[in-house]
Amino acid sequence: MNKVSYSQRECVDTEKIETFLLKSRTGIIGMVSDIFPYAVPVNYVWHNGSIYFHGMGSGKKEDILSKSPMVCFTIYDEHGTVTDPVPCHADTAYMSVMIFGKAEKVIDPQEATLTLQKVIDKYMPKYYNQPLTSTLIEKYKSSMDGNAVSVYKVTPEEITAKENSVELGKMFNMGKR
Repeated sequence: MNKVSYSQRECVDTEKIETFLLKSRTGIIGMVSDIFPYAVPVNYVWHNGSIYFHGMGSGKKEDILSKSPMVCFTIYDEHGTVTDPVPCHADTAYMSVMIFGKAEKVIDPQEATLTLQKVIDKYMPKYYNQPLTSTLIEKYKSSMDGNAVSVYKVTPEEITAKENSVELGKMFNMGKR
């Protein structure tokens, strides 16, 4: 379905991809809206082979996903600029992963609670003394609109990955010639 056109940059190292998905902090959820595509950055967790993210239970993202759940979830990390004696050969060092699939709202309270606990553990490790409970999650309402939090799961139908890893000595440093 989706192939990496610049095949020299394709990454097929599943361990490297898994580590990247676990450690990266933000992804872009790309959705199909009525007129324009809609892409928004979200915090996420990679768990049991799926991407999980959450939202406040209402709004544009929620509306779009309810009508058109097919998404592209992109995670990337730019490492810096790669130098070259020829200006047009300068490049960028990076790693990126694109996950294509269907975003499904998590309706099981235990799965939603586990996911939100994983979000807390990833972004604020050891901050809270008590783990989340499904009772708290079921009762929690967004302070913005009073809706319950939504948790979404994207199980990949396809994953592509690209990278341009470069030796540290070839990276651009201000003042270096």
